[in-house]
Amino acid sequence: MSDDIQQVAGEGAGEGGGRRSREGRGAAARRASRTGGGPGPSLPYITRKIKEYEVLDEEGLQLIENNADRVLEEIGIEFRDDAEALQLWREAGADVRGERVHFPKGLCRELLKTAPSNFTWHARNPERSVHIGGKATVFVPVYGPPFVRDLEGNRRYATIEDFRNFVKLAYMAPSMHSSGGTVCEPVDVPVNKRHLDMVYTHLKYSDKPFMGSVTAPERAEDSIAMAKLVFGDEFVENNTVMMNLINANSPMVFDETMVGALKVYARHNQACVVSPFILSGAMSPVTVAGTLTQILAEVLAGASFTQLIRKGAPVLFGTFAASISMQSGAPTFGSPEPSLVSYGAAQLARRLGIPFRTGGSLCGSKIPDAQAAHESANTLNMTLLAGTNFVLHAAGWLEGGLVASYEKFMIDQDQLGMQQKFAEGIDLSENAQALDAIREVGPGSHYLGCAHTQANFQTAFYRSPLADNNSFEQWEIEGQKRIEDRANALCRTWLENYEAPYLDPAIDDALLAYIKERKDSMPDAFT
Repeated sequence: MSDDIQQVAGEGAGEGGGRRSREGRGAAARRASRTGGGPGPSLPYITRKIKEYEVLDEEGLQLIENNADRVLEEIGIEFRDDAEALQLWREAGADVRGERVHFPKGLCRELLKTAPSNFTWHARNPERSVHIGGKATVFVPVYGPPFVRDLEGNRRYATIEDFRNFVKLAYMAPSMHSSGGTVCEPVDVPVNKRHLDMVYTHLKYSDKPFMGSVTAPERAEDSIAMAKLVFGDEFVENNTVMMNLINANSPMVFDETMVGALKVYARHNQACVVSPFILSGAMSPVTVAGTLTQILAEVLAGASFTQLIRKGAPVLFGTFAASISMQSGAPTFGSPEPSLVSYGAAQLARRLGIPFRTGGSLCGSKIPDAQAAHESANTLNMTLLAGTNFVLHAAGWLEGGLVASYEKFMIDQDQLGMQQKFAEGIDLSENAQALDAIREVGPGSHYLGCAHTQANFQTAFYRSPLADNNSFEQWEIEGQKRIEDRANALCRTWLENYEAPYLDPAIDDALLAYIKERKDSMPDAFT
């Protein structure tokens, strides 16, 4: 298909699926910004106007970097069950002993010089493409839970219908910039075939950027093939249309599944988010400095390997950091140590010159209660202040990532709207200085009726669609609803009013034909 399919596929996408002018889109976006939520067009990706919060000085950064170099050279990183990877490292000048690769000092950093510091993540609707790197921040939904907590309050295994629902919600959420990847694991579809349904769902029910499958190299190849049906072969080979999560098997191992997926995506110029999965005390040392050292070593090895596959392939410095309860071994979230790890890792990523991923709305709570709110807020605030470019698990995460929650998704997406407003920083325009208002009101009066307030009241403050700020009596009359109840009702309303973005029927037919051919070529497998 021709490269201009990208434009055709996105034409007319958005609220109601109808065509409308840029002016109409802008007005709708402004309404979404004023109300803080509701189905509608995406707000633009965040361009942060606030400074990053930094926890390490130059001496501390150099200490971590030197220690990581020692780990790479003296201890090494294993690339398991992949002869090609080992051969590429030998040819690059590494010391390969069995499956363990020892890296001469500076080798990984030298290779990473060809990785882009920023790039565009293209959506099939070009108006929803986002920037990755620099001062940009992009919010992406929860990734990977096998369970859902549904709108009836049941905790159960996820289905493909749940998957479609979360993609629809991500498409409708104004402050969500991507429909994500494995927003939940649809266990009612065979393991070896479900990636086809998941990728199709992202392409059919949303026109925001999406993530590809990484659970096997051939599934990554399917993701590429389906993307090419939408965007065109040449466009995909020369632009990034998919992000792809490549987890290190910490400590200090990349297994054949992750290496295989990485090779597929890097060869086709698709972005790899190389992310050590860290539970400090189990998968890394219990100390922040030790954990940062290991994270940097793992990222340097994995990220630089993308450049051996294809110079210039986009790659992100990723980390997922949590601590554990030293009593039970369970992961804990929203605590200070993982925040320090993420702040420090963000600084290390900026020094490497590649985009950064961490954080989200993480919690260990089983339901969307006060514990979930506190832990998620602690993690999300840190995420923005660290200067994160790619925020996975931004909405819907519950129970340490085992559960995708409808109600939590709605509560979290409201918080993302607040973060978007906060990231704008302080407006210092003449209007924002408000000297005319101060003169008009003078001492001892109030600002409620002054001209400046009347002119600015609609956009002055973020307006939450979920928070209840009415009187006790009004809250009582309206049924004493908790925020989970309001989130449940709002979620039902969104799903009832969902309308799919436009997708060219010829492209849809091509996708369905590809899926049928691939499914018919293999028996079902549920393991």
